[in-house]
Amino acid sequence: MTRVLVVDDEPQIVRALELNLRARQYEVDSAGDGTTALRLAAERHPDVIVLDLGLPDMDGVDVLRGLRSWSRVPVLVLSARQSSDEKVQALDAGADDYVTKPFGMDELLARLRAAVRRTEPAAPDEEAEVVDAADFTVDLAAKRVHRQGRDVRLTPTEWHLLEVLVRNTGRLVSQKQLLQEVWGPSYGTESNYLRVYMAQLRRKLETDPAHPCHFITEPGMGYRFERRPQG
Repeated sequence: MTRVLVVDDEPQIVRALELNLRARQYEVDSAGDGTTALRLAAERHPDVIVLDLGLPDMDGVDVLRGLRSWSRVPVLVLSARQSSDEKVQALDAGADDYVTKPFGMDELLARLRAAVRRTEPAAPDEEAEVVDAADFTVDLAAKRVHRQGRDVRLTPTEWHLLEVLVRNTGRLVSQKQLLQEVWGPSYGTESNYLRVYMAQLRRKLETDPAHPCHFITEPGMGYRFERRPQG
């Protein structure tokens, strides 16, 4: 069974998550503060953590940094903080995803399942690094994209952006991380670059670029690549 650690100081949210997760056959531990969360993470070895940032004894970002000093367990932040700076700070500290309160339980559970799937070992036939999306395939080793029976021509920058997103399939990648990985360490705030190149990738690879289902924008935070349309 998948074990989830819920970290939140609001009892009603903890109860709601416990009920919904246990109804779906998850094992659940809970903590109301950061100190307890770090102890339980070390003792119980959860498969995924749902973490609130506003904890009574320490900031959730500090909990994240503590976890990341020894663990790569996926962490789904669940917080009322909605400013872009705070979201980016959590992502840069090691969060795998970010959901704002109030939240929809179905969306939260879907993102939690996606976080768990990303930790599962790849099957032997996936070692060739060919990523099969619903509308196209990406061959990471050969640096080729195939769509509707033919190769898609990408510029070097378009390919680099696509590669970073595909290697983080399902994970929210912050604007800062994308800019620094694609354009270099001196870049971090030129979000207009991302908008231009994401529009080009969508035009070349999405069936409906105006309503993308593979290259998802998380406003104020970054972008996420999904193999299959969300639903």
